[in-house]
Amino acid sequence: MTGSKARIALTALVAVATAYPGMGRGGAGTSHGDMMAHLASREGAADNQNLGDLLKIPDGSLSDVGKDVKGILTGSGSPTTSDAASGNLTELGSSDCNADKCCVWQHVAADLMPTFRDDNGCTDPARAAIRLGFHDAAGWSLNTGDLGGADGSIVLAPEEIGRPLNKGLEEIVSQMKTWFAKYKDHGAGMADLIQFAANTATVACPGGPRIKTFVGRKDSSVAAPDGLLPDPKDPADKLIELFGNKTITAPGLAALVGAHTASRQRFFDTSKVNAPQDTTPNIWDVDFYGQTLAGAPAEVVTFPSDTVLSKDPRSAPAFQAFANNAPLWGGAYAKQYLRLSLLGVFNINDLTDCSKALPAGTGVKR
Repeated sequence: MTGSKARIALTALVAVATAYPGMGRGGAGTSHGDMMAHLASREGAADNQNLGDLLKIPDGSLSDVGKDVKGILTGSGSPTTSDAASGNLTELGSSDCNADKCCVWQHVAADLMPTFRDDNGCTDPARAAIRLGFHDAAGWSLNTGDLGGADGSIVLAPEEIGRPLNKGLEEIVSQMKTWFAKYKDHGAGMADLIQFAANTATVACPGGPRIKTFVGRKDSSVAAPDGLLPDPKDPADKLIELFGNKTITAPGLAALVGAHTASRQRFFDTSKVNAPQDTTPNIWDVDFYGQTLAGAPAEVVTFPSDTVLSKDPRSAPAFQAFANNAPLWGGAYAKQYLRLSLLGVFNINDLTDCSKALPAGTGVKR
């Protein structure tokens, strides 16, 4: 797509935004999906591909979860939720708790949150949990079949954590093993634990969306194929092709890299260990987009991969749109991360919606 077409796409996006005044209220309804689909269509890509077993199951045979997920993936459903459990925790291991598949996840959330949030916002373990969720799920492509994806192998297959692009995840992998040992006898699987922790960590960041969270994935101790993770030095063409093979469009990729708003890098530039990737790393906001586009302050480290995506005509319009519209990005990120978290999952129709177990979100205070 040429630069002129990119400008046309951005102009059209603004027009769509005007047509959906509810966007300004911070919700994450279908208007986000419409706007992202519009961006994707301008670059000739589809933002509504179905996944896993849902590709083969007739609509009449879909479970409630199957219908919900299919709706989200294809653009007619909301990827976020306000549904939350109320009252005191039911005792773990009790008959009442055992009767509710989501009960154990409420206990997991209560255990994770003191680690993931402090008085300043989200913490280093929260950042690591978000990254771990990405790296486990992203080990899949359309060419790998049922191998890889959100299957827990980044923890269960020792080979994976030794790969260079997973450097820095050793501590959170060790912590995941501790949490898994505590909750596995109560029905928590490793694949689900990784994705639940990533979504909990996102909520732990003030301003982070409550992404619908499903459990029941199948664990695997077989290492995901190598070479499926993005490198901070990758050019735009490689990144967009890599994620296209994961059913994620260039605008969708632009939405996902916004998670760098809560990131601190340690190994890309060793002269600036723990440098943030925007000036507000403890909260979930759109400063990352504006600062990447304009040139970040000296204390911020910007990956070359983010810079090239911010300039490429296939992803730049999304960067520009997100920089000025936090609700748009929140909904777009939620949809794309939900998609990512279901890559390589071939029993989506049998999953359970445990979104109610997520902690309550916290607004950004300036």
